[in-house]
Amino acid sequence: MNPHSDLQRRFVSEALQNQHNAALLERLPFLGLPDAWLVAGCLFQTVWNLHSGVAPTANIKDYDLFYFDGNDLSESAEQQVQAQVAALFADLPITVEAKNQARVHLWYERWFGYPYAPLQSARNGIERFLVPCTCVGLQPADNLSVNESTLYAPYGLEELYAGLLKPNPACPHLPLFQAKAESYRERWPWLTIRATA
Repeated sequence: MNPHSDLQRRFVSEALQNQHNAALLERLPFLGLPDAWLVAGCLFQTVWNLHSGVAPTANIKDYDLFYFDGNDLSESAEQQVQAQVAALFADLPITVEAKNQARVHLWYERWFGYPYAPLQSARNGIERFLVPCTCVGLQPADNLSVNESTLYAPYGLEELYAGLLKPNPACPHLPLFQAKAESYRERWPWLTIRATA
């Protein structure tokens, strides 16, 4: 038995213990977005919550959807998608944010002060989160069974379960990493920060 696939199954199972994640994955196909994924905080933070013995939804600030639409890089198109997302999930007591990964390079430096090369896919965006262990995404299975969702975890899951936070060489913006890592440790004190990759 492959231990990595065991860990992957465990991750998907635990992420879905957060009922909001399950609802988002069930409905995501109805948006018809290209290369759409549920990503990041709502997934790994659910796992950390379970590890900490608190409710799966505790301490999660928002729920992020990535998609990749290279045909329209306008802010207005992204805002239109956001309006559709807000309508589809209006009954859930959470904030859901959708970001077109094809246009991140257009605004990232203005917001965060660092240049950002264009992405080629939503998976490429997942690969560039500031902390490698947080680089995770789930995509609904074709048969709409959330338990069979596709997991993308380019750097594996071992560090996520170990609570090891270190900088991502694919996005080496150290002040941003430090602020992000410290905000995580405020909510999950058992996490460990390592300042070098």
